[in-house]
Amino acid sequence: MNVATLLRAFCEAVESRNGEAFAKLFTEDGVYHDVFYGAFAGRAKIAAMIDDWFYRTATDFRWVMHDPVSDGTMLYARYTFSYRSTLPEAKGVRAMFEGVAIMTLSDGKIARYHEVANTAPAFVDLNFAPERIAKIVAKQGAALKARPEMQQHLG
Repeated sequence: MNVATLLRAFCEAVESRNGEAFAKLFTEDGVYHDVFYGAFAGRAKIAAMIDDWFYRTATDFRWVMHDPVSDGTMLYARYTFSYRSTLPEAKGVRAMFEGVAIMTLSDGKIARYHEVANTAPAFVDLNFAPERIAKIVAKQGAALKARPEMQQHLG
């Protein structure tokens, strides 16, 4: 599967709430590290992440990958991601943020997925109190710094 096809299938599976199709893009022992929810290992857990976790408090997802770069074993792509929140304080607003997807590939499948994202604007869109935003962003930063495999990407 070429990079453009892989990324299109990736985004379409999320947008259509198709965890099974999404999980098939990963190796059997693949791991998806979500910026909000943490790590999901194996296809069953990755599928559940899409079908259950993502759609638990949101709907109407839009995910677009931009400017992918790959050497066949690593794939990087900027992305824009948005969804309509079902959280009470959000009042149905669409939240959006940007990030970078970092994927380790194996035999045309995703073995590991990581992301670095600026999620703060989405929390403002969702009408979260500033104290809540600061707490969430600090927690995400600490979790990112604690992952040894991310050190090469953080400088």
